[in-house]
Amino acid sequence: MADNPGARTPRSDDRGSGGADGEPRRALAVALVPQIDELTRRVVADIHAHSGTYASGAPVSRVDLWEICRDNLLRALEDFGGLPSSGGDFEYAARETGRRRAEQNVPLDTVLQAYRRGGRVMWQVMAEHLRATRAGGAGGAGRGQDPVGVVAGDRDTELDMAGAVWETIDRYSLVMAESYRLTQLEMQGRQDTRRVALFEALLDGRGDDPAVAAAASAALGVPVHDRYVVVVAAQDPAAPPNPAPVLDDHGIWSFWRPRSGRYAGIVRLAAGESGVLLDLLRHRTGATAGVSPEFDRLAQAGRALRLAEQALRTLPAGSGEAAAFDDRLAEVLLVGRPEIAERIVTTRLGAVLDTAAERDVLLSTLRVWLDNGCSAARAAELLYCHRNTVLNRIGRIAELTGRSAESGEARLGWALALRALPLLGADGEPEPMEDCVGQDLQHPPGDEHAGESVDDDRRRRGGRRPALRSSET
Repeated sequence: MADNPGARTPRSDDRGSGGADGEPRRALAVALVPQIDELTRRVVADIHAHSGTYASGAPVSRVDLWEICRDNLLRALEDFGGLPSSGGDFEYAARETGRRRAEQNVPLDTVLQAYRRGGRVMWQVMAEHLRATRAGGAGGAGRGQDPVGVVAGDRDTELDMAGAVWETIDRYSLVMAESYRLTQLEMQGRQDTRRVALFEALLDGRGDDPAVAAAASAALGVPVHDRYVVVVAAQDPAAPPNPAPVLDDHGIWSFWRPRSGRYAGIVRLAAGESGVLLDLLRHRTGATAGVSPEFDRLAQAGRALRLAEQALRTLPAGSGEAAAFDDRLAEVLLVGRPEIAERIVTTRLGAVLDTAAERDVLLSTLRVWLDNGCSAARAAELLYCHRNTVLNRIGRIAELTGRSAESGEARLGWALALRALPLLGADGEPEPMEDCVGQDLQHPPGDEHAGESVDDDRRRRGGRRPALRSSET
């Protein structure tokens, strides 16, 4: 393809020698083909004079522009005059121009303008030739005729030829533009494939290789060093495919891909945007998502992915909740060691759970009391009851569990047990949390009871405490 007019496949009715203007067009083309180098020089000079992009010599060198202009002009003249193509396919030069300029990232409008400039110069040269022929024939008898038979002085013929020139240029411009766009699509496809491969390399932990990190940085268009988090979002039916559009609307860069049945994304954060990200995930996407701690190098994305997956595992499936890893540390520890989590519930709150009549009110009071610095007055305000009622309920919990409410160890145990409770089924049956493909958390490696059935496991535990929710990592 070229940055110049005329290189489009001729139509059968344009190129034949039949028709009233066929012979003059052929004669004009035959006269100008030998002048192709001078015509090319004038076109290149005109394009340079009117385009800073081409005049700069980068990315299109003068040699590149000269060669492709010459090829376009020659094909255009041959096509215009109905001459046999000296280089095969008449459209080749136009397609090559579109392909090459797309790869060089020259704007399509700039290339089209170069085509128009080249067409203008080509018609100027043709008009100059016709005027010279007319002037040379003015001294002879009758109407002048040049050596190759172009009739001079016939204004209608000139107008017809002008129209044919611009029709040729327009046709070739369309071929060039189509090739340009197809090349862009192909390049975008290759870029997307490379971008995805490098994104996967980061998440697989291969970013420790500086070359991989640098390549991923270039492909994703973000710095190697900046503020990032990894987000893992479940593919909930009620949520959008991935959170990218919502984040884009708020000026937050992210890149997402489906991965192991969920969406994984790297998110670039500005100062203070961590809270904004969680708020958008919770209230604008509806996705159940785990968010890693912030990290400052793309090479750390693999570790961040694992932490985001661990945060996601602590959330009930389909809850639409988003959790930051650092806000779920206790839950992450508990869900990762189900036998310990269950034991904490059994030893710290087992007696409370067995009191069906008091259970709910005692647990809700304990949760509010612990969340508010063990202040009975503040808990009473939130629970709409008297301070003494709170103290009596906490005293009842202390009585049932055999632990002092003043003991820091007791308070820690109660807090951990409360965090473990949502990870347990209410009736001993496994309940789904968000899964992360890999390891079965109910029976992690080294668990001597890994071969037991649910019923065997329940009998082993005396049938009293609920089983940990089934989850995989």
